[in-house]
Amino acid sequence: MLQLRRAVRRLLRREHMPRPEPQPPLEATAEETATRRVLMIVHDPPVPSEGGQRLTALFGWHDPGELARRYIEDLREASGGYVRYQIVERIDADWYPVKIDGFRYTSETFVRAWRTRTMHQPNAIDYQAQIAAFDLIGRYNRGEMDEVWFFSFPYAGDYESTMLGPGAFWLNSPPVPNTDHASGRFPIMAFNYERDVDCMLENYCHRVESVMSRVYERMARGPNMWQLFTLYDRIAPGRAQCGNTHFAPNSDRDYDWGNPRPVLCFCDDWYYYPDLAGRARVVTAAEWGGGDMRAHHLWWLRHLPRRTGETDGVANNWWRYVVDLNLVE
Repeated sequence: MLQLRRAVRRLLRREHMPRPEPQPPLEATAEETATRRVLMIVHDPPVPSEGGQRLTALFGWHDPGELARRYIEDLREASGGYVRYQIVERIDADWYPVKIDGFRYTSETFVRAWRTRTMHQPNAIDYQAQIAAFDLIGRYNRGEMDEVWFFSFPYAGDYESTMLGPGAFWLNSPPVPNTDHASGRFPIMAFNYERDVDCMLENYCHRVESVMSRVYERMARGPNMWQLFTLYDRIAPGRAQCGNTHFAPNSDRDYDWGNPRPVLCFCDDWYYYPDLAGRARVVTAAEWGGGDMRAHHLWWLRHLPRRTGETDGVANNWWRYVVDLNLVE
């Protein structure tokens, strides 16, 4: 540990030493993009006792359409233009989805529960009922969409992300059972419009973690590069890479994105993957927004490899697997 501290101090003092210029993510060409069609479903019911105001207006929550727009822009920018989500249909579902135990809010019971913080338990949504209500598997099988985004009120009961279809696997939650009759795998992303786009990006980052963990467990014929990518200084002193969704390279605890502690980090290497030449430099939280959740998540996503070719059986463009779950074994 003493040797590491001395090394960091030497690097901080030696400002004259040439530092590698981080290579910004390359802008994808038209042939290299992944366009994904989204079915957007919004549960934002009106409240008759409050003059017919919808929940978002009544409580001052975020507009789902604006959230979706910003989320799409953020993911396109973070992927260098590779990921291009398009909302092909929006359904405004002015009702409260049923819970796994058959309970369903009304506007009056939800508003009362929210104001008194006495929300119904169990909170879990009935996914089979949602699939049937919106014919999700039928729509997917007919080629009408590639994934589903639900925008709902707090305590709607959805997982942040889940997966349907044959061979569906963990996507930050267990896969939805009894969906093997789908013609392929597709995700359901769920967003709470009480929260801002930073939390939406967190959902996506956890999706990345689930997918890439699976890719390297099942497909790689060499070292686990995903495990290397996610190293941070607390668990690998002097060898921090990009960390994970909750831990920046210098974090000491969960969600510690604003830690000012300088650490030696190899994050720049991932702009050049698979050429990991050891481009080390000292970084602090200033690199990823000084504690801002959205800034950190965008910084982290920008470092995901997206080069051509493959290494040890895994594409050098990791975004391919994140956007198309059918490419994952």
